[in-house]
Amino acid sequence: MSQWNNPYALLVQEFTQRRDEGAVIPKALRDGLVRLDPVVDAWNEPAIAALAIELAAIPSDPVLAAAEPNDLAAIRALRPAGPRSLQWNPSDAQLLDRLHGAWTGRATGCALGKPVEMMGMGIREGALCGRSDIKRYLSARGDWPLRDYFSGRNVGDGLTLWCPRSTREEIAYMEPDDDIHYTMVGLGVLEDHGPDFTWDTVAEWWMAHIPMRDLCTAETQAMMNYMSRTSRLQTPGVTKSVATPEFCRRNQNPYREWIGAQIRADGWAFACAGNPELAAEFAYRDACWTHERNGIYGAMFFAAIQAAAFAISDPADLVSIGLSEIPEACRLAQTVRQTLEICDATSNWEAAMEQLETLTNLLSPPIMSPVHTINNAALCVLAMMYARIDSVNTITTAVMAGLDTDCNGATIGSIVGAAIGRRAFRGDLADRLNDTIRPNLIGFQEVTMLDLASRTAAQWNRVRTYAEDRTNRSL
Repeated sequence: MSQWNNPYALLVQEFTQRRDEGAVIPKALRDGLVRLDPVVDAWNEPAIAALAIELAAIPSDPVLAAAEPNDLAAIRALRPAGPRSLQWNPSDAQLLDRLHGAWTGRATGCALGKPVEMMGMGIREGALCGRSDIKRYLSARGDWPLRDYFSGRNVGDGLTLWCPRSTREEIAYMEPDDDIHYTMVGLGVLEDHGPDFTWDTVAEWWMAHIPMRDLCTAETQAMMNYMSRTSRLQTPGVTKSVATPEFCRRNQNPYREWIGAQIRADGWAFACAGNPELAAEFAYRDACWTHERNGIYGAMFFAAIQAAAFAISDPADLVSIGLSEIPEACRLAQTVRQTLEICDATSNWEAAMEQLETLTNLLSPPIMSPVHTINNAALCVLAMMYARIDSVNTITTAVMAGLDTDCNGATIGSIVGAAIGRRAFRGDLADRLNDTIRPNLIGFQEVTMLDLASRTAAQWNRVRTYAEDRTNRSL
């Protein structure tokens, strides 16, 4: 069973993932992969399955595994001290303005980065080239540093954009994008099922609302796994599903530490505004069936930051709160702390980004995937530290830095929008979306960001009551 890519390509990625987990892969197994031809054997499932079974049987590094658990209780046992809840108590008008800002920031950042998403993830001659290609593209058009949407005009440099509806010449709304769809998923799940939702509630909601072709990497593989062990009809006396989070996130899913869960954090964070611990918990429930380890932690880290941004705005304080919800010794936490050190010691964000690329590539040599959680999370931290909390500069820095540009622009946009509110936005980017999103999600056709903010406010009040009731029951 293969959906996002062919079986050979999945196997190649699984070799990288197992190595990153500290598995010592014997030469005979590596030679077995070399003997397969990427084209002729792309669908040679018997040969590929035999290697995959051997690969899965290799134990992970036990020390690393102990530092990077997948269970929520174990994750919490390894996290540092943190505020957990900031006791944010906004007026109705303030709540709506901040949520409107968060939705607007997310859409603005996503739209800004969308045309260069593939460019930002570029690898050429064995090295990352996305950041330099983005700079070359902008410089050739007199647009460096970035302060506006990308222009699609051709100047003969051979570089092209995709998603023309999100270019300067055509932008008029937020077009369909998975980064926006998943934020709506959080809202939709809470509206339909309430704060007691579980991981399989999310899976069922996806199945009913997201076209399969709009899922990517880990999400595609996890959904295929879920569907393979779930019946659509309910037979009396027969369990409808035997799918487990462990099976869904791991079986033929080498993308389990990539960025997918991280980009899904925002909807949960908005509903938990001011409550970073609960936001991280909701993000965990959403992430635990598609991702493992740092793939989960990225979602929890940014959910906590985004929830905290409604109450505080200092970037260093926000990062500290994010770190307080994930294991202290995990690779993501270590890299974030090293990123803060680089930022403290380096006055120029481009020089800092170069150091960061070197640092993260050491974690997964020779090049960490430009769609990995760790390097993209660290990039977002870098953008926050250098550009602070600004409705234009923070977002543009995140996009100019490359890697997964629309994802990072959206993540940073959520943080900025939550911190400053919609009324404080400078209009040069946000206003050109006309407060409109046109998603490709069943149940969410054309919507306004103000309407989404209003609906999220209703869920925030619902979640606040839920959190208070849980606290009272535990006393």
